[in-house]
Amino acid sequence: MIDWLHMPSLAALRAFEAAAREGSFTRAAAALNVTHAAIAQHVRGLEAELGRTLVVRDGRGIAATEDGKVLAEALTQGFETIGAGIARLRADDAARPLTISVTPAFATNWLMPRVGDFWARHPEIQINISPAIELTDLRRDGIDVAVRYGRGPWPPYDAKLLTDGEFWIVARPDLLDGLQAECVEDVAGLPWLVDRNLREWKALLSEVRVDIDDLKVTSLNLNGLVLSALKEGLGVSLQARTLVERDVREGSLQRICVLRQEGLGYHVLTDPQRPSARTKTFVRWIMDQVRTDRRDEPAKREKGAWRRP
Repeated sequence: MIDWLHMPSLAALRAFEAAAREGSFTRAAAALNVTHAAIAQHVRGLEAELGRTLVVRDGRGIAATEDGKVLAEALTQGFETIGAGIARLRADDAARPLTISVTPAFATNWLMPRVGDFWARHPEIQINISPAIELTDLRRDGIDVAVRYGRGPWPPYDAKLLTDGEFWIVARPDLLDGLQAECVEDVAGLPWLVDRNLREWKALLSEVRVDIDDLKVTSLNLNGLVLSALKEGLGVSLQARTLVERDVREGSLQRICVLRQEGLGYHVLTDPQRPSARTKTFVRWIMDQVRTDRRDEPAKREKGAWRRP
């Protein structure tokens, strides 16, 4: 069993191993990206702690003493074993699918229509899309990236705001039946479809002086059900722009007006304790997709697919 209380610092052992291997404090410093003085200080401190001379001058460089060679050989073997173990873990991590946790509505209405682009760009990364309403422990459940709706913050995770706080009131065009609706009041008499986030609905509608209690409301448990009912023409709904902009572009839904609430929207969450190149690649891709949608907006409006708010 290792007596960690009497073990020299890892920094000192790394510095000495590099110095003995390179035969130079200068080259060891370059290998570890530290200063020459830091290497020298660590080696001298290690010699003092062990009561042994570990290196001596050798021309312009250094050479390990017999005691130094014994320690250097043991350290090199130990660090190589550690490196091999880490490499195996990384290889195992690269072999498993990248798991993405998203709400069902976001998966169906935003991610799935676009994920083919990610597969085409990164065929080496296999992904597993896991729909879920509640945010669970990313580390415990093996989740690499989560996308969740709300305001944040989201400790202990790193969070990036994916979509802005823009919300659209939408309906199927035939439900409006020629009604020139441009504000909430114009559709207040129609059926409304809401999900369980009534508090957010109330806050958004209060910005335009509308009380949700005055509307004819059908409440559904999941927003995915609301979106399905919306596309069947069963009512009007207030939705995050992200979830309905494609349907509005294609003409299956009509945008009536726009409401805004800064900071409220979809966020991309990752665990800072589990960084990986694959995770960064997916996060960069999903952020780029949103930016591309925004850049394409003017051209889409010129084609007449967008109604004025």
